[in-house]
Amino acid sequence: MVEVTVTARRRTERAQEVPAPMSVVRGDDLKASLISQVQDLQQALPSTNAAFSQPRVSSVAVRGIGSNPANEGLEGSVGLVVDNVYQGRPGMLAIDLVDLEQVELLRGPQGTLFGKNTTAGVLNLTTRKPTFAPEHSIELSGGQRGYYQALASLSGPLSTTLAGRLSVSKTHDDGWLRNRHDGRRYNSVDREGIRGQLLYRPDASFDLRLIADYHREDDTQGTLVPYGFGPAAPGKLDWQAAAAAALGLPAGSRPIDTDPRSHQVDFDSAQRMTAYLGGVSAEANWRLASGFQVTSVTASRFWTFRPRNDNDLTPAPGLTDGGFSVKHRQFSQELRLASPSGGRFDYVLGAYYYHQNIGDDFTTAMGPKADILVLNNTAGLGIVDNTFGRSHGQGTTDSYALFGQGNWHVNDRLDVTVGLRGTHESKDGRVYREALAGGRALSTYPAAARAVVAATRGAIGGAYDSGDLHVSGNAPSGLATASYKVTPALLAYATLSHGEKSGGISISGVGSAPTLGAQSLKIEPEKADNLELGVKSGWWNNRLLVNVNYFRTRIQDYQTNAFVQGPVTKVLILTNAGDVQSDGVEFDVKARPARGLSLTFTGSYNDAHYTRFADAPAAAELAATGATRADLAGRPVVGAPKWILNPGGRYEWRLGDDVRQYLIANFAWRSRAEGYIDNSRFARIGAYGLLNVATGWRFGAGDRQWDVSLWARNALDRRYFLAAQASQLTGGGGYSAAAGAPRTVGATGRLEF
Repeated sequence: MVEVTVTARRRTERAQEVPAPMSVVRGDDLKASLISQVQDLQQALPSTNAAFSQPRVSSVAVRGIGSNPANEGLEGSVGLVVDNVYQGRPGMLAIDLVDLEQVELLRGPQGTLFGKNTTAGVLNLTTRKPTFAPEHSIELSGGQRGYYQALASLSGPLSTTLAGRLSVSKTHDDGWLRNRHDGRRYNSVDREGIRGQLLYRPDASFDLRLIADYHREDDTQGTLVPYGFGPAAPGKLDWQAAAAAALGLPAGSRPIDTDPRSHQVDFDSAQRMTAYLGGVSAEANWRLASGFQVTSVTASRFWTFRPRNDNDLTPAPGLTDGGFSVKHRQFSQELRLASPSGGRFDYVLGAYYYHQNIGDDFTTAMGPKADILVLNNTAGLGIVDNTFGRSHGQGTTDSYALFGQGNWHVNDRLDVTVGLRGTHESKDGRVYREALAGGRALSTYPAAARAVVAATRGAIGGAYDSGDLHVSGNAPSGLATASYKVTPALLAYATLSHGEKSGGISISGVGSAPTLGAQSLKIEPEKADNLELGVKSGWWNNRLLVNVNYFRTRIQDYQTNAFVQGPVTKVLILTNAGDVQSDGVEFDVKARPARGLSLTFTGSYNDAHYTRFADAPAAAELAATGATRADLAGRPVVGAPKWILNPGGRYEWRLGDDVRQYLIANFAWRSRAEGYIDNSRFARIGAYGLLNVATGWRFGAGDRQWDVSLWARNALDRRYFLAAQASQLTGGGGYSAAAGAPRTVGATGRLEF
């Protein structure tokens, strides 16, 4: 078995000797498993759910915690870290996973050592460093639907003390959703990126790693499909009836395709998104003669997102455009001191600073049928027909932290680890909305209707300014672990930990503030208490590794957002969704039973449910009774399947002296899960299993090797869905969903030299 090392405790250690629930996947294994995007990582990691439709509407959840839709005032429950740099928005990982060394998933609160506080875990990605020996590769792939991908990586010495690495990528897919309205394909992919690195190492006591990267995406990713058709609220038209009325079709017509597995949409406006991200970082390490190591990580990053969306998902001109354009900037500085290893006590101490500046602009453009589709109003007044609205949000965050974690090696078998982090965060924000513009002039309405028209327009899009808002507070995080080596190859451990995610200010639209006041834009911190009991074991000279752990996590004031019914239309609010409890078992098994054969099996059972959620949004079936709120206590948390099972295997054998063939198969299965926060049965995501298979041949030896493979992603062509969201149409009872990609068959050629 290949020995895997990790930096989970900010020093290099064997993964099997770290008393913590974690999964590690090497970059080469991800590539062999046909995993090239963050949303696909759930196919290799236990207790993980990645809900990605487009970069802004994305999230990563661990143990059912963190399946939160987009809000610029909301931080992820799972920390996303790339090369020791915390990524402030989930969309900053909506890129091709190129030139990865490995991925580490740490489960449970990880605030004591990793950047910003987290309540559910950390996804830690490490890219390959520059090398002082030449190391080059070129890879070309092609497949169905015009799919192609080109990857290249060049690494080597620039002098005796300086090495460089350059990685580039380009990915294209024509798309696989067909629009019946104009015949175009959607959910296309068009991404490209470049990453350059320099490694300066004058001697063994110092090294400096400089990284600069830039990525661009311009495509139709994020196109949703009509998914669930629930009943309408009393006195309202359901989604189908509203669309039929807007199109002038007879009552009872069903103009929207009711089979989401047909991969068809029908809308009349454009769908597109662009995203730009990148940044620079510098990591310096000083290894002192005393054995101490000082590490400094300085980074600046940016992320820009611009969408265009037909938000009614019908061929009628209702919500012809709408979405949030976002500009995010961040700066972080981390300084760590690690003591020498090998003694009775070792420790890591550090300080961390993070600054974020983020702004968004929300645009709503309504067409000549907006009264029917948006307001559910067939009176013909044209209250919001052909109107245009815009709101703006701005927020800043300053986070300061001191942290430390120590390991007391009581004897050769027993270790005790204690960690503590103190964080102070200060946030400022403001939202304001311009008055609804355009449409029919008020003076042209009959006198008796003017008051109704003016009041409705004011409730939907009246001018509003929250003024300056501020939240601040101190958040402690802590960890205590006892581990015992029962045998040299069997480690048992128990952990108690506490993590907090800071409160925030919703800057994504004005939400309910015009009616409930500006203070309703604030949310409380999310707090987690966690218990872990686990074992890590190696058998048969480490040809079999078996890691199993039990966990119980309790979350107080779980943060999320949802569409709720406002005075006239649905509004998006940021809220604390009561309390959550997550209980389960996770396992990670790796085996090499015979020469050339390797097997893996990861999985989890997780019961994640709300223990208190008395003011939840009402599902369509409940709203049909007239209710506007629901009590979800005891119900499952959105996006949290009870079972996740990921078996896989690879077999390689020689065909000749310089030719080897391999077979790879990986299967990822997850049970059904709630698709939207209101737990509607019309938004539920069904169970599904995905099979990826490949066969290939490696030619050559030494410094030049070829690899040619044939592969199939989602080989069984399973039609599956990642997450759902409620329709924005008043009273409509409908849900849309992000569909997973269908079967893709292709070939890849790779040259290493």
